[in-house]
Amino acid sequence: MSYSDSGNSGPQADAWRSDRGVHAYDPSLHPELFRGVATRRVFAFLIDMIVISVPIILGYLFIAVFGVVTLGLGWMLFWLAWPASVIWAIVYYGACIGGPHSATLGMRVMDLELRTWYGAPGYFVLGATHAVLFWVTVSFLSPLVVLVGLFNGRRRLLHDFVLGTVIINNSVRAPLPQAARSY
Repeated sequence: MSYSDSGNSGPQADAWRSDRGVHAYDPSLHPELFRGVATRRVFAFLIDMIVISVPIILGYLFIAVFGVVTLGLGWMLFWLAWPASVIWAIVYYGACIGGPHSATLGMRVMDLELRTWYGAPGYFVLGATHAVLFWVTVSFLSPLVVLVGLFNGRRRLLHDFVLGTVIINNSVRAPLPQAARSY
């Protein structure tokens, strides 16, 4: 039994299928959705780095002061700081992209939104994977990750291609097809 046999018919029922070539965000039909996205992503990234860094810095300061108060015993917590920082960053991205705005705080400030190629909003695992894949690709392919975004109509970076996501300019409200339903 296929998805369209379950009572859902029409173009919406098969919109999730990649063999039809349906893409919810076409830069030739709606170029305004991608105008300024590359620049906004840079500033959104910087804002997110500040948001992620503040609790980490406060944690390190707490451990330093706690170590002084406990005559050095508290400094043994420093070995937990780096893994806790990584977990915090992954949870931040996952929770923000999986939230109702489908965007991190930096993306919301810059009026950006993450969507799947077929128009669905982000979810926790996608957000966490997006962050991990970004950091892995930047670590190994730093200039290539950014250059890819300059040479495609949707301004997608390398990890966006791998995950099937697109970042859109949320300040523009263009008539787009509704996302496929999962029920």
